[in-house]
Amino acid sequence: MAVRVFIDSVDSYAGKVVSKLISNSVPGATLADIDDASEGSQADYNRNESKENTYEVIGTLKVEGAKKPNWVKEIVSESKQEDLFSALKSCDIIVYNISEDPSLVDQASWAVSALHAEIESFTRMKTFICISNAMTWARTRPIDLDDPEVPFTEDDYRRRKPHQNYKAEISLEKLVVKLGKTNKELFSTFIIMSGMLYGCGESLFHYLFKAAWLNHPYLQCYGNGQNVIPTIHVKDLASIILNVMDGNPRVKYIIAVDDSQSTLEEIVRAVSINLGSGKVKNVTKEEAISDKNIEKADFDKLLVSLRMESTTAKDLNVEWVAETGLVDNIEGVIREYKEERKLFPLRMFVFGPPAVGKSTIVEQLCKHYKLHHIKMTEVIQDAISELERSAARADIENEDEEDDQRAQEDQELLEALQENREQNNGRYDDQFVVRFFRQKLKSMPCQNQGFIIDGYPKLYSQAQELFASEEDEDDTEENLPEYDASIMPEFIISLDASDDFLKNRVINLPEKEVHGSHNTEEGLKNKHYYTGLIRRLARYRAENTEDETVLNYFDELEIHPEHFDVTDDDSPKALNTVKAIIKLIGEPRNYGPTAEELEEIKRREEEERELREAQEKIEREEKEAREAEERAIRQTEWKQRLDEVRKQEKELIDTRSIPLRNYLMKHVMPTLSEGLIECCKSRPDDPVDFLAEYLLQNNPVID
Repeated sequence: MAVRVFIDSVDSYAGKVVSKLISNSVPGATLADIDDASEGSQADYNRNESKENTYEVIGTLKVEGAKKPNWVKEIVSESKQEDLFSALKSCDIIVYNISEDPSLVDQASWAVSALHAEIESFTRMKTFICISNAMTWARTRPIDLDDPEVPFTEDDYRRRKPHQNYKAEISLEKLVVKLGKTNKELFSTFIIMSGMLYGCGESLFHYLFKAAWLNHPYLQCYGNGQNVIPTIHVKDLASIILNVMDGNPRVKYIIAVDDSQSTLEEIVRAVSINLGSGKVKNVTKEEAISDKNIEKADFDKLLVSLRMESTTAKDLNVEWVAETGLVDNIEGVIREYKEERKLFPLRMFVFGPPAVGKSTIVEQLCKHYKLHHIKMTEVIQDAISELERSAARADIENEDEEDDQRAQEDQELLEALQENREQNNGRYDDQFVVRFFRQKLKSMPCQNQGFIIDGYPKLYSQAQELFASEEDEDDTEENLPEYDASIMPEFIISLDASDDFLKNRVINLPEKEVHGSHNTEEGLKNKHYYTGLIRRLARYRAENTEDETVLNYFDELEIHPEHFDVTDDDSPKALNTVKAIIKLIGEPRNYGPTAEELEEIKRREEEERELREAQEKIEREEKEAREAEERAIRQTEWKQRLDEVRKQEKELIDTRSIPLRNYLMKHVMPTLSEGLIECCKSRPDDPVDFLAEYLLQNNPVID
C-alpha cells in the first residue's frame, strides 16, 4: 500500500522542491547508510522518471488554477474544507509549510486540530510536520551575554521569543507540539524550524541575484550588514523533511540550518563578486523600507541576527547540497539560479561586407534580446579610458601595494599603446585589440546577458586568437580546435549582398546617415565620391574568398554560419531580415516583465488610453464647435443672400408689373367697374356670365 503524503502549496518555491524530492523517494530509504541509500536520495532530485513504491504526493496549489506538477498525483482545492479534510485523513503524512506564507497559519492550525480530534478513528499512525522559520526566534536573548557567539540548539527552543509579527506562528508551533503528545502511537507531530532558504532560483535573496544579474552598479546591504542570518539550501531542507518522515526521530523540535554563520554583508558581497559588479553599498533601514523591490516581511528576515546550530540534523542521513552555507557554495547556487530562471547568455557574431547594415540590424537585435552591442571602436575606447583611470592612481601616495603595482602596469601599457598607434598610422595591433575584446566579453554583463559582436574579428587568424582557450579544455570534442566556450558565439550571422547593391545603397543614403560613418572615409562628398567604400569593399572581398574567410573558423568548430541576403529586403531598417534572424534564434533568455512591471505597463497603457480618449474627446468637441460655428456663419450668409435675392426678385417683379398695372388701370378697370355696377343693379341669376357678356359687348377697341 502506497504511503500518501499531503503537502500544501506544491507550486510554491519550497513546495516544488520538497514535493518533487518526496515523490521520487522510497519510504524508509534514508534509514540505510548513505553508501547504500541510492533510491530516494538527494541525487535523485532532478530525475523525472517514475519509480515504484515511492511516496504518493497530493497537495494544494498556492495559485488557483495553476498547472499541476507532473510529480504530484492529485490536487485538492482549499476552498472546499470537507474535501480537504477528507484528503488529509487519507494521508499518512501531512506537511504544512508556514515559513513562506503566513496566511497558512490558520489553515495549518485547523488541520492539526481537526486531525487530532479524529485520533480514535486512525487505523495507523499519522505524522504532522510543520515547517516554521527562524523569525519565531528573532528576539531570543543570547545564551551567554558574555559570549554572544554561542549558537542556539534544539535544547533552547523553550526560550525562543518571536518577532512581533510572528506571534501567530509561535502559537501554532506550541499547538503542534502539544497535540503530538496526546497519543504518540497514532499521531506524531514535528516542528522543523527552517533557516532562511536559498538555492533553486532563489526566493528571499532573489532581489540580490536579480540586481547583480541585471548589472546594477552595486548591491544594497541593509543596515551595517553584521547581523548573522541562519540559512539553509532548500534541497537540504527537503532532505531533512524526508529523513523526519522516514525516521520519526525522538526530538520533536528540529532546527534545520547549515553550518555557516554568514553575515548579511558576506552574503551580499559573495553574490556581487560572483554575479555582479563586485561592489556593495550599505543603506540605512529608512532607505531600505522605501525599496519597492523587497517586501516588508523579507526585510525583517534580512535584518534578523541569530547564531543557530542543527544538532539533530547531524544525526540524520542528510546528503547535504550546501552544508557549509551559501557563501562557500556560491558558484553552484548561481548555477542553479540561472538554470531555474532560464537565464542563459545569448552570444552572437554578425558578419558582412561594409555598408550591408550590420550595426542597424544588431541594434534592433540587442534591443529585442536585451544584449550588449560589442563594437570595435567602443571596446577600444572603453579599455583606454579604464587604463587611463587606473594609471592616474600611479602618482597617488598611500595606495596599497597591489593597487599601486597595477597602476604602474597600466601606465606602461598605455605608453606601449601610444607607441604602437603612432607606428601603425593610428591603428592598434591585433594583440591589443584581441586583449581588449576578451576583457569585454569576459566581463560580468556579457557573461550574464550575452552579447552580439558587430564585425570583428575580420580574419581567420583574429578569430583564432580571440576565441582561443586559455586553459586545456577537456570538454571539447575530439579533433576540434580548442576554444573558450564562455565567449564563443553560438549563432554566426552572415549578411550577404552584391557590390553593386552596396554601392547604390551608399550613394543613395541621406547625408545625415553617412556623415561621420566609415562611408565618408577619404571624402563622400555630395554622394558622388565613395572611394572609402570602394577601398574597404575591395579589402573585404580579398580577405573573404571562398577558400579563405573568417567564417571558415566557425565552420570548423561546427558552429555553422547562417546566411541572410539583404539585397531584396526593402523594409525600413531591414526589419524583414531582423524578423528572420529572431525566428532563427528563438525566444529571449532573460527576465521578462515582472508582475510589478506588467502592472506598470498596464497602468501606463491605461493612462495612455485615457489620455488618448480625452484628447480625442477634446479634438472631437473642438471639431464639433468649429463645425457648428461654420454652420452658423454659413446659415447667416445663406439668410443674407436669400433676403437679398428675395428683395431683388421683388424689385424685379415690381418693375416688370408697372406697364401691366397701367394698362389695366386705363383700359380694363373702368369697363370692369361699370360692369360690376350693372351687375349689382340687375342681380342676374349668373353674375359671372352676366359680367363676361357685359365685358364682351363693351370691350373697348384700341388702335
